[in-house]
Amino acid sequence: MGTALITGASAGLGEEFAWQLATVRHNLVLVARDSERLEQLAAKIRSAAGVRVEVLPADLSKERDLGHVTARLRQTEAPVGLLVNNAGFGLRQQFLDSSIKDLTAMEKVMIHAVMVLSHAAARAMVERGRGAILNVSSVAAYLTSGIYSADKAWVKTFTEGLAVELHGTGVTATALLPGLTRTEFHARAGLDYLSYPSFVWLDSSDVVSRALADVRRGAVLSTPSFRYGIAGQLARLLPRFIVRALSREEDR
Repeated sequence: MGTALITGASAGLGEEFAWQLATVRHNLVLVARDSERLEQLAAKIRSAAGVRVEVLPADLSKERDLGHVTARLRQTEAPVGLLVNNAGFGLRQQFLDSSIKDLTAMEKVMIHAVMVLSHAAARAMVERGRGAILNVSSVAAYLTSGIYSADKAWVKTFTEGLAVELHGTGVTATALLPGLTRTEFHARAGLDYLSYPSFVWLDSSDVVSRALADVRRGAVLSTPSFRYGIAGQLARLLPRFIVRALSREEDR
């Protein structure tokens, strides 16, 4: 039985990660801004799975809160064997319509926090000779959908580089690249489910189970859907002017 720390754990993929990891007897450290939702989820998991669940409320856009999570990753008592960097959010407005304050907060959560937490976790794990880091990216990393694509592209490339550096240490790094998944994330971002055909949507339980299977086998990139795997390959192979044109059509 190990311990997994999950950011953005109060809803969506983060909550699904928590349940699936608890089911296979992992103790948990749940991180999110909403302490009330975290406590409610922790109580349910403790009751259903009988594992230890720590609650660590934190806004990862704030350095002080990020420091608390970093300190937990460095603890030698009940060490974290799996870090899931899942926290993130999208903005309803396009880049030029968004405030610098909101854009900066997004960058802090989706890039800076991923880097800081991965650094702390990897150092502690390498010292123990085992562990895994799972960073949630997106197939949007291959597209040009504004700052969200840019952030997720950074996560993907960063994780690949980290995996290279960790090779042979007993510690792995995996980037998860899901497509459209039915979670609270898209509702908060103002995405209209009905504007996309049903077949493009993935189930969160399938995404998480595939991601964890890929972590166990040490995969560097995890794309939890055959159709999105093909879409990602096409996006890499197509001339970039076509990818940009497709992104413009998607924004309309």
